[in-house]
Amino acid sequence: MATVNKRPSGKWQAMVRKDGRSHSKTFTKRADAVKWARETEMLAEQGLLQQTAAGVVSNMSLGQVLERYRDEVTSNKRCVENETYAINGFMRSCKKLSGKRIDKLTTADFVAHRDHRMQRVKPATVVRELGWMQHAIDIACSDWGQRVRDGNPVKQVRRPRVHNGRERRLQAGEWQALLEAVNEARLPLMKPLLRLALETGMRRGELLSMQWMHVDMERCTVFLPLTKNGCARTVPLSPRAMNVLAELPRTEDRCLPLSGNSVRLAFDRLRTRAGVVDITFHDMRHEAVSRFVESGLSLAQVQMISGHRDLRMLMRYTHLQTDDIVAKLHAIGQQVTA
Repeated sequence: MATVNKRPSGKWQAMVRKDGRSHSKTFTKRADAVKWARETEMLAEQGLLQQTAAGVVSNMSLGQVLERYRDEVTSNKRCVENETYAINGFMRSCKKLSGKRIDKLTTADFVAHRDHRMQRVKPATVVRELGWMQHAIDIACSDWGQRVRDGNPVKQVRRPRVHNGRERRLQAGEWQALLEAVNEARLPLMKPLLRLALETGMRRGELLSMQWMHVDMERCTVFLPLTKNGCARTVPLSPRAMNVLAELPRTEDRCLPLSGNSVRLAFDRLRTRAGVVDITFHDMRHEAVSRFVESGLSLAQVQMISGHRDLRMLMRYTHLQTDDIVAKLHAIGQQVTA
């Protein structure tokens, strides 16, 4: 049975199922997908599909596997934009490794790639890259008829240790410098994006996916049906956050119709223009959570706002409550003495 479906990426996937096995291919044009589906379905009826398919897939290179993985698997993930960008970048910059057949790949190939990348990017980036490469090869073997020697070669690669903890806070004058840089660069939506990030502690992806239908101006909340950790949550909005939303035009479903990549590039330019060193967009979230704690909110209340699943993730902010705790202990001591 043949089916043709449009993918989130805008491409068309044709799939033919026969005797419990499926064969699929992705096309830019629907007409090409329909044509391939009809021809493949005919081969299946004649009993020639397995032989033909096997002859094609046995020669897939890593680049071909990743391209198909990007179109058929990544396109259905929440991180579709970031992973698509990463896969495209890998195929452009690592042509030698991309051009190698996966049945010829060894663990040593990926160890060399890991060591090369570690000189240029952070450990977390390397771990993510190895993750989707390993998954792509697993899918190619389980679903696309590929064969590799001695198991998936990426699985045996030792992952670098990730140190994601950052304590970067905004220093005096940096916030104003960033806002002034936004005005100079004439990026109208970046200013409200930055202000909302600082007021809500929401992640970049959560801010960009925020829809007007989920904003409750009366209750001063916004509902996030899909977050990074997979748990929906309702975020309370401060008066300043409400003012930012009230000033935004409602011309599209999303409150901030920007792409993640455009925000990344724009923030890099703003940081350079403002002369603010070693700060990331995600540091706005750390700054916001720090301010929540400093305002006197309990860690449980902050957890409700920020969406951290594990309270232990917030324990690094407890030092910010030290002065408040000391003041309360002194107050208790004075009452006892009296």
